[in-house]
Amino acid sequence: MTDDASRAAAVEFGLDTFGDVTADETGATLTDAQTIRDVVEQAVVADETGLAFFGVGEHHRREFAVSSPEIVLAAAAARTSQIHLGTAVTVLSSDDPVRLYERFATLQAVSSGRAEIILGRGSFTESFPLFGYDLHDYEVLFEEKLDLFHQLRAEQPVTWSGRTRAALTDADVFPKTETPIPTWIGVGGSPESVVRTARYGFGLLLAIIGGSPARFRPYVDLFHRATASFGHGALPVGVHSPGHIADTDEEAWEQLYPAMEYNRNAIGRERGWPPYSRAQFAHDVSPEGAIYAGSPERVAQKIADAVRTLDLDRFDLKFSNGTLSHARMLRSIELYGTVVVPRVRELLSGE
Repeated sequence: MTDDASRAAAVEFGLDTFGDVTADETGATLTDAQTIRDVVEQAVVADETGLAFFGVGEHHRREFAVSSPEIVLAAAAARTSQIHLGTAVTVLSSDDPVRLYERFATLQAVSSGRAEIILGRGSFTESFPLFGYDLHDYEVLFEEKLDLFHQLRAEQPVTWSGRTRAALTDADVFPKTETPIPTWIGVGGSPESVVRTARYGFGLLLAIIGGSPARFRPYVDLFHRATASFGHGALPVGVHSPGHIADTDEEAWEQLYPAMEYNRNAIGRERGWPPYSRAQFAHDVSPEGAIYAGSPERVAQKIADAVRTLDLDRFDLKFSNGTLSHARMLRSIELYGTVVVPRVRELLSGE
């Protein structure tokens, strides 16, 4: 097998969802409960198409139905057989590392070793006051809790102290896992975060939601240099980016734009963003943009370019976008797994 063919075969392809509260084909908003049931069904279809990973994000606001990803993932584990199941991301800063590790060790058991964790600080901050944390401690919360979580992964008694939670003395955590849980850190583009990820020996998952992947090549190079300097072996690099697939470019864009406009404007009003526009959308779905939307061929070409540019080990498509309907997301998942991924592998292998 040639180097290109070996590389093409090794790349993993996954899906991410934030459990966006969706609308049905008539435009009526679904309940949170129905949205969650639909997320489980989406995981089942992803498994049936042979994809490697299904990630569910954690949020605590009205636009997103999932606040407890591990429960949703456990439900998906009962109905799937091959696909790995993880978060996209877990907001470690406002969680307790001990309880978090116990929950994922349990998910690792019920899924027969298919659990993964993507840790992050979160781009939304609602969970901090909700669980009694001060945003002034934003940095120290993540640093201390990441350090404790890293120690817990050894599954040996831990002695630890810090200022963000009670100290531990020779504390053991259960259940024990049969195989280690793969762990990543989601990074938005901070060099300090990249180096920290390398220091702990976790995988690097770049959230690219704006601009060209080429802008992130320096972060990948930094990660590899830092990984080597800390004495780790090769660690994986992945990308998370939004997108949507339909039979034609025009169909995908017409389905996606209203849903994305609704979502961007709802959040943008809080953050002072200008209203989302067709012109911005056209740039975002262009080869230079961060949205992977269009026909299977267009999306495959764009993903292949990103994989080559960043030398990726995994690409995760964030397939849920605002009020985009469950039926359209299922079709997007089907096309991604059965048409786009095989085509990307062809492109990467030079066929």
